[in-house]
Amino acid sequence: MRMKALIDGDVRFQFKYGIYLIYLFFSLFYIGVLFAFPEEWREKAAIVMIFTDPAAMGLFFMGAIVLFEKSERVLSSIAVSPVKAWEYVLSKLFSIGIVSTVVGLAIGISVGIVTKPILFIIGVFLCSCLFSAVALTIARNISTLNQFMLATIPAEILIVIPAILWLFWYKESWLMLHPGVCMMVLCIGGGNVPAAFIFLLLWTLLFTVIACRTVNKMLKSVGGVRL
Repeated sequence: MRMKALIDGDVRFQFKYGIYLIYLFFSLFYIGVLFAFPEEWREKAAIVMIFTDPAAMGLFFMGAIVLFEKSERVLSSIAVSPVKAWEYVLSKLFSIGIVSTVVGLAIGISVGIVTKPILFIIGVFLCSCLFSAVALTIARNISTLNQFMLATIPAEILIVIPAILWLFWYKESWLMLHPGVCMMVLCIGGGNVPAAFIFLLLWTLLFTVIACRTVNKMLKSVGGVRL
């Protein structure tokens, strides 16, 4: 019941502050751009857009949400409520993950690359949750959006660059250990799908646990004192 209330609150917050509108704008923009590409380029271009927009934008939105909650003292209220750190984290991951998955499906279906919908949904959703968990971890000691943007650069490089290299050039099997590559394998539906699912799930669970511990510390120290 508490989780449902948290998710409803997050959804209302994201709608109120225009996050869904931004997703809609970029979705329509990317779909328009895809149809400007030659047909033989569209699959890979769509995968890159889905990976770097619906999935990766969770990284930036999550950071902005946490910074807003810090500035509005929302975290102080949560800290003295019965809400657990893991409930707070899962609510954030689920609410952003759902909208990211819907947008990813819209882009993929528009250009006809969603051949295995279940695998596609799993890939985008888990990858979005991974990015959001990373953002929650980074945002703990950040107080401004500019600081957050700078702090996320190493994470973006580590997550995005190897996956892009794999998609276009470097098809070495060891890159299946990389979460971005796993997401692309699931979305395309080719390669070693079971391994891709397992590795992406493990990466997502790992960073979710890290995010829960980070949020737990953050809630205990809001206001500059330990509770």
